[in-house]
Amino acid sequence: MKLKRILLALSLFFFSGFAQGYAIPASETDHTVIEESREAHDVDEGHGGHYNHSPHPIAVLPFVLLLGMIATGPLFYEHFWHKRYPLVTILLGTIVVVYYVFALKNTHAPIHALFEYVSFIALVGSLFVVSGGILIEADLQSKPIINVGLLVFGAVLANVIGTTGASMVLIRPFIRLNKSRIKPFHIVFFIFIVSNVGGSLTPIGDPPLFLGFLKGVPFFWTLQQAAPYWAFAVIILSAIFFVLDTRSLRKEGANAVDSQVANSVRISGSHNILFLGLICGFVFLDPNVIDMPSWAYVAFDGGKMSYLREVLMILTLLVGYRLSSKSALQGNEFTFEPIREVAFLFIGIFATMMPALDLIRGFAQSDTGAKLITTDTLYWGTGLFSGILDNAPTYLNFLSAGMGKYGLNIADKADVIIFLSRPEPMLLAISIASVFFGAMSYIGNAPNFMVKSIAEQNGVKMPSFIGYIIRYSLVYLLPVLILTHFLIKLLTAS
Repeated sequence: MKLKRILLALSLFFFSGFAQGYAIPASETDHTVIEESREAHDVDEGHGGHYNHSPHPIAVLPFVLLLGMIATGPLFYEHFWHKRYPLVTILLGTIVVVYYVFALKNTHAPIHALFEYVSFIALVGSLFVVSGGILIEADLQSKPIINVGLLVFGAVLANVIGTTGASMVLIRPFIRLNKSRIKPFHIVFFIFIVSNVGGSLTPIGDPPLFLGFLKGVPFFWTLQQAAPYWAFAVIILSAIFFVLDTRSLRKEGANAVDSQVANSVRISGSHNILFLGLICGFVFLDPNVIDMPSWAYVAFDGGKMSYLREVLMILTLLVGYRLSSKSALQGNEFTFEPIREVAFLFIGIFATMMPALDLIRGFAQSDTGAKLITTDTLYWGTGLFSGILDNAPTYLNFLSAGMGKYGLNIADKADVIIFLSRPEPMLLAISIASVFFGAMSYIGNAPNFMVKSIAEQNGVKMPSFIGYIIRYSLVYLLPVLILTHFLIKLLTAS
């Protein structure tokens, strides 16, 4: 109880830092969304503004510390981490927010980070909860070709309901389908294909792409640009899985496959598919495109930001959960713990990564940084950090770096469009790398840990954090990532 009180107090303090800066009445009738105007950016950069927007490099320490603890906590101090991680993330986030608000006199960046966090968690959370009410029971033979079909279907579905939604809908049917011969590699390739690579075609698909959409990347840009690389990676990974699964089946023998099956698929809680469709539809409520009533905005930095999309997602979450089939929830062994963990970890990540974003942008605008930033370095830089840290903030950091090379600001949607129009395929490299490399470790993408946890609950002995990388990512995934890099260079050479 004492811990809960501390968390509540820190949460209120954390959000109070964000809350400063709402000085403009929300009743203004100007419907123009000005998330951050060029004049506001001049203030940010110190051109005669109200605060210094250049944090000290030591301010990155909470970000590094948090990500380091995410990687090492479950391995070396598991009891402490699972019990105290909410307190750790709130404390570290609060330190950075207090530094920005009181030392830098900068309320703009924390408020902006809060809006992005709410948008992120509203999408991921609503997809997770609503998909938990859909139970798929596949009474099929556990054959390699059936497994490959399910994985490819998951790769397509991930672009419609997100990697989180697709992973939660399909992981339990996938485990049940292979219950007589389930191996760790089954789960690992599920993470590779469904939880990561599959979601590279739409902003709904994967968290970093959704953050890019919030920054101003057009919704269908990813589909148009990433389709060849998505198809290439899904086909190659599926082929590798097919070979491994065929070899595994031969070792197990004919008795490993249940021949007494009905060859049928039954779906319980199918009405939740409607709620998933609503959530995905709400993504299109872009306040920069659709004119909304004045009550749908919050005043922010001389302009307005809409909260309607996020409110509708959360309402759909509540209604969808309330109307979910109890038998479907029980069949999926649904709990809120995975999304609770994601919510706490990411609020800390979004808060603590602010200094890193600012410093990387500043470095990219320097002569040294501009020389180092190329399509190749952005691909591998984004990828390596997406694999060992988390791909959502990594995407923002390297997008900020790429734009900073040309004096563009990631916080300006007009600058994002200018960046897209450049001949270098930098955003394509950042987008592909952030999604594909997110599969390199358990912490690369939000669904990875969820899938691992569900597999272990079902008796699958999953590899450790290091074992996952050494035995699977470096052996099977890394060669595909290298080939994808060459394919990007080949197809964009003109």
